[in-house]
Amino acid sequence: MVSDFFIRIKFMKIEKYIDHTLLKSTTTLEEVNRLCTEAIRFNFAAVCIPPLYVKIAKNLLEKTDIKTATVIGFPLGYSAIESKVAEIVLALVDGVDELDMVANITAIKNGDWSFIANEINTILPIVRNKEKCIKVIIETGVLSDEEIIKCCELYGAAGVDFLKTSTGFAQKGVSVEAVKLIRKYLPASVGIKASGGIKNYSFALELIAAGANRLGTSSGVEIIMEQTKSAMA
Repeated sequence: MVSDFFIRIKFMKIEKYIDHTLLKSTTTLEEVNRLCTEAIRFNFAAVCIPPLYVKIAKNLLEKTDIKTATVIGFPLGYSAIESKVAEIVLALVDGVDELDMVANITAIKNGDWSFIANEINTILPIVRNKEKCIKVIIETGVLSDEEIIKCCELYGAAGVDFLKTSTGFAQKGVSVEAVKLIRKYLPASVGIKASGGIKNYSFALELIAAGANRLGTSSGVEIIMEQTKSAMA
């Protein structure tokens, strides 16, 4: 039961669930510096920043175990496979640890699963060759349950590291129901990164209880502060 879960984790530290995220188009160097400083202070799992800042974030986090993540094909996902490959190669050169790649949602809506399979089968060997992590964003808010299930089957069989729920830029972000559906059909070896609209501690807990292994959020500091208050209550 979720209520039992909440009782068990009242004093659990959830910082290692959090990918401290800043992906707006106007992101500045000052903001990236602050993001990394906060990540170090609270010991988050990763920072997720625009590709332009990968090398900078990697240097700022050099003496920590915090991962540097960036996005590929973001936020719409319909760029050519070759374009995504180029983005990935550049990010790898800059020292990225984790890649959050938007699947071609257009192809998914067309039921073109051969294209989707070709996309991930082209990209995955490049990532694996460098022993890096790949999270595939499927934008659950615009997909049917059947499309989500098919994504779980296809990406699960491919062996990605995480299936990620949302970019945070679509009309609908993550839901507890979507995470539960993904967890039901995704192999246990593949993690779930919940993202898109995670603004508070209680929602974060609900998503973890539903099966999320990571939380992509720009509200990581606020969530940790709420957790501290809850533990003291």
